[in-house]
Amino acid sequence: MSVIRRRNRLVALAAVSALVLGVAACGSDDGDSSGSTGGKPDKLVVETFGEFGYDELVKQYEKDTGIKVELRKTAQLNEYRPKIVRSLATGKGIADVVALEEGILNEFKINPTNWADLTPLVADHSKEYLQWKWELGKAADGRLIGLPTDVGSLAVCYRSDLFKAAGLPTERDAVTALWPDWDAFIETGKKYRAATGKGMLDSVTTAASAVTMQVGGDIFYDKDDNIVADKSAAVKQAWDTSLKMVDANITAKTATWSPEWSAGFKQGTFAATFCPSWMLGIVQDNSGPENKGKWDVAGVPGKSGNWGGSWLAVPERGKHKTEAAKLAEYLTSATSQVAAFKLKGPLPTNLEALKNPEFQSYTNEYFSGAPTGKIFGGSVEGIQPVHLGPKHQAVKEQAMEPALRAYENGEAKAAAAWDQFIKDAATQGAF
Repeated sequence: MSVIRRRNRLVALAAVSALVLGVAACGSDDGDSSGSTGGKPDKLVVETFGEFGYDELVKQYEKDTGIKVELRKTAQLNEYRPKIVRSLATGKGIADVVALEEGILNEFKINPTNWADLTPLVADHSKEYLQWKWELGKAADGRLIGLPTDVGSLAVCYRSDLFKAAGLPTERDAVTALWPDWDAFIETGKKYRAATGKGMLDSVTTAASAVTMQVGGDIFYDKDDNIVADKSAAVKQAWDTSLKMVDANITAKTATWSPEWSAGFKQGTFAATFCPSWMLGIVQDNSGPENKGKWDVAGVPGKSGNWGGSWLAVPERGKHKTEAAKLAEYLTSATSQVAAFKLKGPLPTNLEALKNPEFQSYTNEYFSGAPTGKIFGGSVEGIQPVHLGPKHQAVKEQAMEPALRAYENGEAKAAAAWDQFIKDAATQGAF
């Protein structure tokens, strides 16, 4: 896509976003697919991105309630947000329940009236979840706009067969011991490159996400939502670590979420990726059944971290807000969070689910029997609180990541890449 076409697309999207984020939604959705105009709906639509692990849960909900549930999935987050923005702005194709990733949620807090206040529609669950996660689901006016789903507790997904071919340890505890810190991770990547001629890590941007959230605190904005990307300790550490990785030539230079990245899991283009718990289902789907038992899960450098996490919200324009809220409540319950984790990997935020023996003892057969409940659940307490700001996702995806990829691909020197990032951060982060 040319620069001009890309800018035109962003301008058009910004105009739609302004309508949604700056004007309270009203009226009803003429394009609603719930199949009923009042009372009990025939069908409810749930809009998600990636893999939330709801496939079996909605089947049970259908049996229990007699209400059909349609799951609409969008593979890539950068395609998902524009879809949600347009549906809210136009009222066409709007879902009954919508998953909001942490960056998207913060942006929609600018005008929370696009979303139903769930407080009168569901029971009081405020003491049942990680407290910081529950509070992030609230808007500044106190409106509860999202019920917590998952948290992106971090690990490293790696191909044990490719590690073996490179002469590296393959057992997960030994692999974790390879990289107590980020410098050690880079040294391991250099050994892999020397042995195979390939990059061990998929992309510099996955490393940047991991380091940024591991440091925590203010990321692109301060507490007053002023853009402080050039002063952020988390950004600086992530940037410097990322450049070290590029300079050491340990990445495969596959842009995250690109077709090449998706194919790389199956083709062995890279041997490792920083893997929040929700990524397990994506790794499995991209790698295919033929690679079952080749992937494993090890600890992340620095022992903990967080990448992502979501909430379920109900659009104010929805025709069946009461039933939609009940469905969101069902999908975020302790039992449902454990079931979703077992199916696709999103890590529970419900305290009862995190203590559930079935969760704690769960092992993932696809990932060589890795005790993923223990690995991911054990790092939750180490997650650092972060302040994301209203357009965190836009700054991350449209400013920081393109600048890092430009450096990774040799298209820009370090200083020029940084200057471009800071310039784009100011543009993308404005609201």
